[in-house]
Amino acid sequence: MISKFELNRKGVSELMKSDGMQEVLNNHASTIRKRCGDGYEQDIFVGKNRANAMVRAETLKAKKDNSNNNTLLKAVK
Repeated sequence: MISKFELNRKGVSELMKSDGMQEVLNNHASTIRKRCGDGYEQDIFVGKNRANAMVRAETLKAKKDNSNNNTLLKAVK
């Protein structure tokens, strides 16, 4: 017997934008930011398809640190 699976696209879309998903993303972004040190900032926003989180080098010192050491890339691992 073969079962057919049909994805509920509206439900997936709601899940990807939900407060729960934003909390998960915020927790991951916070962990990454803390690994990077001073001068790094995090942000979260809801886009068309999903919630997004980011961590970026905000200060000149942090930008130089990231450029020289790939700090953000290493913090993600």
